[in-house]
Order: sequence, then C-alpha cells, then structure tokens
Amino acid sequence: MNVPVARPLELVDLTKRFDDGTVAVHGINLTIPAASYCCLLGPSGCGKTTTLRMVAGHEIATSGDILLDGHNITNLTAASRGTAMMFQSFALFPHLSALDNVAFSLKVRGVNRQARSQEAMALLEKVGMAHLAQRKPAELSGGQQQRVALARALMMRPKVLLLDEPLSALDPFLRSQMRAELRHWQQTLGLTFIHVTHSQEEAMALADLMVLMNNGVIVQQGPPNEMFNRPVNAFAANFLGGHNLFQDDKGRRYAVRTDLTQLMHQAAPPGAGLHTHPVEVAAVEYQGPYVLVGVHTRAPERCLTPQEQLKVMVSEETFTRHRFVVGESAQLGWTAEQEHALSD
Repeated sequence: MNVPVARPLELVDLTKRFDDGTVAVHGINLTIPAASYCCLLGPSGCGKTTTLRMVAGHEIATSGDILLDGHNITNLTAASRGTAMMFQSFALFPHLSALDNVAFSLKVRGVNRQARSQEAMALLEKVGMAHLAQRKPAELSGGQQQRVALARALMMRPKVLLLDEPLSALDPFLRSQMRAELRHWQQTLGLTFIHVTHSQEEAMALADLMVLMNNGVIVQQGPPNEMFNRPVNAFAANFLGGHNLFQDDKGRRYAVRTDLTQLMHQAAPPGAGLHTHPVEVAAVEYQGPYVLVGVHTRAPERCLTPQEQLKVMVSEETFTRHRFVVGESAQLGWTAEQEHALSD
C-alpha cells in the first residue's frame, strides 16, 4: 500500500464557541509544514484537544478555516477530509484480530475479504506486526496495540495523522519506548503528525514544531530548542519548566535556566559578576549525573516562580564537594548573560 504524500495544514482565524458561550479556541493562526511532527500542548482546558477535533471534523468550527494542501476542508465530513485519528485508548475492537481491526474500514466500504486482508497485512508488515496478525487486542502488549492502532489509522490513507494523547495510558518505561517509535514511524512514513499532549517532555522529544496554548490562544510556537531557550513570557517559562523566574527592582522580568543557576553557601564577593537571590534549601533529590535541589525563596517580591517549582541542577561532582542540607540558607547565582528577558 502506498501512503499518500504529506500535505501542509493551515489554520486561519480558527474559533470554537460552545452553546453555553464558552470560547474554547479563539481565532488561532497556525501553519504546520508537510511531513512535520507538530505537538499541541498546554494545561487542561487550553483548547488543544478542541483544535485537534476541529481538524478531524469531530467538532464544527464556529468561524475560521482549515486548509489542507491549500484546499478548504472546514465543512467537509470527517471521512472526506484526508485525516485519521489515533485515540488515547486505541479503541481496538476486542473481539477482532489485529488483522481484522486494521481491515475493518475496508469491510465497511464493502471491499471483499481477500483484498482487504491483503492490504491490512501489508500495513501490519509496515509497522512490524504481521507475525501477530491473528492475535486479539487482549493478547497484545500496550506497545503492540499502539502499532495496530497506527496501522488501522493508516488504512484511511490520511494526509495528516492526528494523535490524541496516545501515550498517556502507558506506563513510564513503555511511554518512552513508544515515543521513539512514533517519531520513527512519522519519519519513515513521511506523514504530517499532529499530536496533543500535556507533557512538555513528550513534546520536546517528538516535535519539529511545538505549539503552546493557554485559554484558547497560541502563546508560543517554534522548534523545541527555541521554545526552551527563549520562552516568551512567564506562563511559557513556567509551563515548559527548567527555568527560575525573577524580576528586578524596576519590574523587569527574566528567566534563568535551572542547569545554569549556581547554588552557593554564601553570597558571591563583590566583583564576581554574579546576580544573587537568597533561598532556603527545601529538598535534595539524587538524579544520577546531577542532584536536583528544590529551594524556597527568601525574597518573594523578586521571585516569579511558584515555590514548588524553584529548583537548581547541581552536578554530582559539585554536590559531593559542596553538600547542601534541607533547611540550610543559601544563595542562587547567575550572570547577566544567562538571563532571558520575558515579554510580560
């Protein structure tokens, strides 16, 4: 079976307003290049799943347009717009074999058994599951079920594959393994993937394009390294993590990466070129190559990071030489060059 060539997707002033007046998505604009892996992320209720469902045709847009390869698909049925959805639960039929699950859509269309089985087997071979074609979902691992769900979605010959939190039901080890597999299949198949997740770690590992949403709008979009190193505002920096946020006495707001922040037993001497912030050590967690030290601010008027998220990554070697204990007073330190200014 030949998988269709990937196509770019464009959202133009896309809005979704529910009957109760709630605006779930508010006039967003987004271009997703062909054959790219795009992750929509953000907190619960931010509009990411509603956006995905509008692209899939499972929600009707209130206004705006959805363009696939330049063609307006906003008002087309879900079956005719060239997209396919992989659901969080995989939604496999428990009484059907892997082969029959994959072939099901062709059966509904009246394709004869031999032809649909041949096409389904070709897809199972593509995702490495042909040898388990006769097993039912209960006889497959979570990762194997995901491969079958992927093959079933590909049976729709989509131009864009939509994934609604496909890894959230898996245990942490399998989640990491299947994350790598999804990226592999996206690159192998050359399809456009749009993946909804609330996990910034997952998005950074998978995406060519990360799209961070909040309150129905796009806060920031870009490649993962750009998003992490240059968050646009305090919300983005706090949600993506890995930063401590401060403001100076003039109200200027800025972020410093936790792996670049120094933790010191006492304030740096004058002329050391370090900006400092007083803290109290609240938690010490050994993480292998580094120790994650949680701290509480002693100058809340200068700190924008919630107490439970204020952290410093200290190398194992440094921590061994200069141990810190819970309850100890300390100082955070960084240079001006390590500050990233925030728009808000």
